[in-house]
Amino acid sequence: MSALLIATGYLIGSIAAAIVVGHWLHLPDPRSKGSKNPGATNMLRIGGKVAGALTLLGDMLKGVLPVLLAQGLGASTTVVATTGLATFLGHLYPVFFRFRGGKGVATSLGVTLGFHWPVGLAAMGTWLLVALVFRISSLAALVTALLIPFYFWWRYPEPAILLVSAVITVLLYWRHRGNIRNLIDGTEARFGA
Repeated sequence: MSALLIATGYLIGSIAAAIVVGHWLHLPDPRSKGSKNPGATNMLRIGGKVAGALTLLGDMLKGVLPVLLAQGLGASTTVVATTGLATFLGHLYPVFFRFRGGKGVATSLGVTLGFHWPVGLAAMGTWLLVALVFRISSLAALVTALLIPFYFWWRYPEPAILLVSAVITVLLYWRHRGNIRNLIDGTEARFGA
């Protein structure tokens, strides 16, 4: 059962909401336009608010659903945490799209909501606050990812969840290394630019 839950998490994570939404709305493949990232921010640029919102919702749902499924079936905290990590890895390295996925922001928020919804809400609030103040999506993602393990340590200090949230933060920073360079150079795109 544990292996099945983890594999299911990975497979669900491998479904790229941006590509599905783009196909459904007859938009260009997000891997070939804009930032070439199959995520909500790029879909917002390519297809507007509806495309961006649907992609955000899809990526968050695919993060939360496998975690809730594992919890609902009475899996141990370690299996629940590993299922969440597998889902996140599926988004980054999707088997259905030659292992070329997105950066994982919305999916990580979904996984966080599934682990412990108060921490998920705190993470979403953090992202929104930083995005509204600085108008830079990647900066909001990086600040939020850095704080999530601390939020878990404060509100839900389960060792497996703490470890997985830290691993997700490291992977998210790795996927944003180009954005980090742009932030340091002062060239990172802002909302509406």
